[in-house]
Amino acid sequence: MLLVALTGGIASGKSTVARRLAEHGAVIVDADQVARQIVEPGEPALARIVEEFGPGVLAADGSLDRPALGAVVFGDPEGRLKLNAITHPAVSERSHALFAAAAAADPDAVVVYDVPLLVEAGRTDEFDLVVVVDAPAETRITRMIEHRGMTCEEAQRRLSSQATDAERLAVADVVIDADGTLDETLIQADALWENLRARVGGAA
Repeated sequence: MLLVALTGGIASGKSTVARRLAEHGAVIVDADQVARQIVEPGEPALARIVEEFGPGVLAADGSLDRPALGAVVFGDPEGRLKLNAITHPAVSERSHALFAAAAAADPDAVVVYDVPLLVEAGRTDEFDLVVVVDAPAETRITRMIEHRGMTCEEAQRRLSSQATDAERLAVADVVIDADGTLDETLIQADALWENLRARVGGAA
């Protein structure tokens, strides 16, 4: 198995690259999806969140009330650290179980971990390859305004809450420049796939 981390800032084009790699046959593990799964009703992480922050963070149906939790931890660095101490290990454990399942199903699998906050989590050394999808801040702000309906201020705030481009590029083994057209980004994703398949073939 080849384990690849795919990261990039918000609106960088990371999801476009992930979809293309999936079309080629990569096994995609989506960190955001895993993060949602580990706080579903009945999950230990949700029970610990309620224990830490109180029953007010639950909706009437017993699911996590994200806005309520957000209101509790917003502007509270200590609260956010406590939340991360619950969710990050749970996400890591579930993700590794998915990596292992993919490897068991196909020892030659290319597993791509689609993970927006790779740098923030400090987990770069777990992967055979780190791929960063990069686009300038101006391009990403325009995309957030045009495609996600954000205001310029909201877009700026989202950007500033993540790692800097320089921090991401510092950990990159491969950089995909997603500042051009969609076709140009896909051509680079296709070339990346050929590279990844060759690596698996060489290791076999």
